[in-house]
Amino acid sequence: MNLQDYIGESSQYDKKQQVEKRKPKSWLKSISSFANGQGGKLIFGVLEDNSVIGLEDFQKDSEDVSELIKVRIDPIPEFDLELIEMAGKVIITITVYPGRNTPYYVVDGGSKVAYTRVGNESVPVSSIQLTQLALRGQQKTYDELVTDVHVENAAFSKLKSLYYQRTRKTFQESDLDSFGLVTDKDFLTYTGALLADESLVRQSRIFCTRWNGLTKANGRMDALDDVELSGSLLIQLQDAEAFINRNSHKSWKKVGQYRVEYPDYPERAVAEAMVNAIIHRDYMELGSEIHVDMFDDRLEIYSPGGMVDGTKIQDKDVNLLSSKRRNPIIADVFSRMDLMERRGSGLRKILDSYTQLDNYSEKLAPEFHSNESEFIVILKNLNYSGDKVAITSGDKVAITSGDKKLQMNLILEFAQQNESFRTKDIEELLQIRSSRARKLISDLVTEGRLEALGENRNRRYQLIK
Repeated sequence: MNLQDYIGESSQYDKKQQVEKRKPKSWLKSISSFANGQGGKLIFGVLEDNSVIGLEDFQKDSEDVSELIKVRIDPIPEFDLELIEMAGKVIITITVYPGRNTPYYVVDGGSKVAYTRVGNESVPVSSIQLTQLALRGQQKTYDELVTDVHVENAAFSKLKSLYYQRTRKTFQESDLDSFGLVTDKDFLTYTGALLADESLVRQSRIFCTRWNGLTKANGRMDALDDVELSGSLLIQLQDAEAFINRNSHKSWKKVGQYRVEYPDYPERAVAEAMVNAIIHRDYMELGSEIHVDMFDDRLEIYSPGGMVDGTKIQDKDVNLLSSKRRNPIIADVFSRMDLMERRGSGLRKILDSYTQLDNYSEKLAPEFHSNESEFIVILKNLNYSGDKVAITSGDKVAITSGDKKLQMNLILEFAQQNESFRTKDIEELLQIRSSRARKLISDLVTEGRLEALGENRNRRYQLIK
């Protein structure tokens, strides 16, 4: 028989050569971490290389293990103990189930310490993790906790206006209570604080950056555009989508009498990814915010906090994923405003929005990654090829690689079609910064292709015929 057969599908397990009774903390830490997490298995009578050596007095060992768990773990976790014979030897397996009364402590002398699983080790939980476990044990979530901010000191203008826009219903003062934003004593919950116009929860910010190239260190100008967003989650959502939109382009081709557009990123994918990041992020993580990083070939959205159940998204089938929400009240508000669905199909919609486009291929499929502390969505740029090409967006043209010759020719074509133009017109035409536009125009003036008219803010340019 294979030892793995007894471990089963558990991704968390420990192996011990023998039952340590004088210093049982060495293995009780595993019991605590499994109960505080997603469960696991502890196996006695096995070496690190999976060699089965068995236990000499397995009956007495099993009784001692059971007793020590009941006496030294507080509260007592749910577990099963099993004696298994392998190759003529007997081992003990302890199956620990995910606890409902977290946190589970190891009692050692006069101290009590709760443990969590990091990789293949059991380590003491942090203060934030301890609070999270306590909330879980009380069947509470962060977004329902009460702040010390009175409702009179907060405004909800963005919530009210967007609610009317999306539902055609007027947001009433009584809705503050029914939405879970205030208590019966008129103090804001953390949901209320996060949805208020003011920046009442500092760590709820979003950092957006358009990087120059494929990495964060391109060697020239690192960031082409950046912004820090704060305030209501609804404001952040809209502003983040606006940032992504202004740093994206659309290519197009003519099919018969029609023009088919090909966006860098499907609009639905961007919206779902941003909502997912805001809804499911861990707001208890101080000093960690959502990050939106745009590169030439991809868009990465980082959100603090991994999967709610502690699993890894890359090990899951997204199409079969059930909805487990870290912040159910926030999710409910977004659902009432038709910003997300209650059944939690956001990741599937991201995939679907890509596959429905003509310029999609499997290598451009979105990617999802997570660990204990973070969740990352990677959206591939559908128009990126690595070549120096022009991308047409409406009546404007953007140059993906800054091809100077092509940009200058486009400026001359624009000058032929217009009596005169300003620097601002070229910024909008080519979707470039003002410094770049001024440099291109200056070079054309130096070459004798353009002439300047007027001075300072009134300066315009025209083609020399």
